[in-house]
Amino acid sequence: MNALVPLPVLLPLCATGLSLAFGTRLAHFQRFISVAVLTAVLGLSVALMIAADRRGPLSVHLGDFAPPLGVTLVADRLSGLMLTVSSAVTLAVLVYSLGQGMADRDKETPVAVFHPAYLILVAGVSCCFLAGDLVNLYVGFEIMLVASFVLLTLGGTGPRIRAGSTYVIISLFSSMLFLTAIAMAYAAAGTANFAQLALRLPELPLGVQTLLQAMLLTVFAIKAAVFPLAAWLPDSYPTAPAPVTAVFAGLLTKVGIYCMLRTETLLFPGNRLGDLLMAAALASMAVGILGAVAQTDLKRLLSFTLISHIGYMVFGIGLATRDAYGGAIFYVVHHITVQTTLFLVAGLIERRGGTNELTRLGGMARAAPLLAVLFFVPAMNLAGIPPLSGFIGKLGLMRAGVAEGSVWAWILVAGSTVTSLLTLYVMAKVWNLAFWRKEPPGQTAYGTVLESADETDDDDVDPGPDRIPGTGDEPAGGTPRPAGQAVAASLQGRAVITTTRPPAAMTAATAGAVALGLAFTVLAGPLTAYTDRSADELVERTPYVEEVLGP
Repeated sequence: MNALVPLPVLLPLCATGLSLAFGTRLAHFQRFISVAVLTAVLGLSVALMIAADRRGPLSVHLGDFAPPLGVTLVADRLSGLMLTVSSAVTLAVLVYSLGQGMADRDKETPVAVFHPAYLILVAGVSCCFLAGDLVNLYVGFEIMLVASFVLLTLGGTGPRIRAGSTYVIISLFSSMLFLTAIAMAYAAAGTANFAQLALRLPELPLGVQTLLQAMLLTVFAIKAAVFPLAAWLPDSYPTAPAPVTAVFAGLLTKVGIYCMLRTETLLFPGNRLGDLLMAAALASMAVGILGAVAQTDLKRLLSFTLISHIGYMVFGIGLATRDAYGGAIFYVVHHITVQTTLFLVAGLIERRGGTNELTRLGGMARAAPLLAVLFFVPAMNLAGIPPLSGFIGKLGLMRAGVAEGSVWAWILVAGSTVTSLLTLYVMAKVWNLAFWRKEPPGQTAYGTVLESADETDDDDVDPGPDRIPGTGDEPAGGTPRPAGQAVAASLQGRAVITTTRPPAAMTAATAGAVALGLAFTVLAGPLTAYTDRSADELVERTPYVEEVLGP
């Protein structure tokens, strides 16, 4: 079983080479490779999660080089669960993107870049979850960075290039800080391996430990978009295509949370910076949700709710108790799925209504009842309405805070309650503006659009063959075109290409993501038991260390 551990990283990397080799010449085969590989990765992730739960952590030393020289990959309960959820989400987003036609739209470039970049992104995420040392974790981050820049700037519009540049600059800064922390850890402890660091760091002076801990937390807080290190996110994510935004918002920020969990439990037990983490959690909740309240653009609104709900996870890490860690892990799993789903729905709303600007939307509950359901369920889940998984996760964290009993814990319990109520208000605002009220004058919800006027340069008015298909007004004469027939149209001054029905694959992928979120509610008992066992394993540390270094 240990031989399976590297495969979630190796399979996407090998498939990337095949995808680049085929390019646009065999586009159907390229799509088949991507779907088949991600399906295989999902199956492997489930197998590793079950094996780690039954047998304990699994490890492999690549090249059979023992630490600290070799590259070590480790799959325990936490990494197995994260791999499984991330694989399911990335597969759903891939199906969504295939339905949208994004992967095939850029035919003028030498190679089809979406599939290779997406597979590299999956490999980087898997590498981060399985990394058994700081150097390999850094490599995983850099793999994600390279793929992320390609995906963020897909289409080459001015706003996307600017947003991608901001993302790269922030990521490079965090990478430099990460390299500095790795060098300091190696100089102080003589290793970068997690298991060896867990044994050697407690022997270092307290000041050195605290400095290393603070540097690593800063790096991971940037990746996770924890306030005040989250200013880059609302300007970077909303400009990207809907599937890219969905996988970034739902998954990539959770890589940072995973790293915070791993380092705080394995390398720096004792909760020396717990009060600082809880202050950051409260600030993230407050600033994020207040920013969401002020937004009228759906993607930016969801980006601010993402920052807000990152605070719940940091709250659990800051409490540093078994129950808090279990609640944080449960909430991470819940939030990956729900946040991804909401961004996928945002893409469908933009295709159906022609814009993400809520003040220009309306009447969708009547015009697109299925879309209304697909939004309503994850929206209520994010708000924490019982008995959905969002409520279960928040309740677990609040109970852990009450049990811990400190002043900061009680402040965070109150802050969590207010944030949850404001999240409900924000989701109700979206529902009322986009779905419940009557359609605003001059807005006709026919067809699909993916690029709004804000996403193109002022001089870029030619729709051209390489533009993503979009939604337009009702055709002349007042009669909708037959389903699937593309027509030239204009929507509020924008030249677009319209169809009257979104691709079935997009709707099916979104419905699958909604179903996955509901499955966490139905299976809340077994999932909570699993996350509690994961928390026990994190706190004990011994199973992880003995698996890597031997008894």
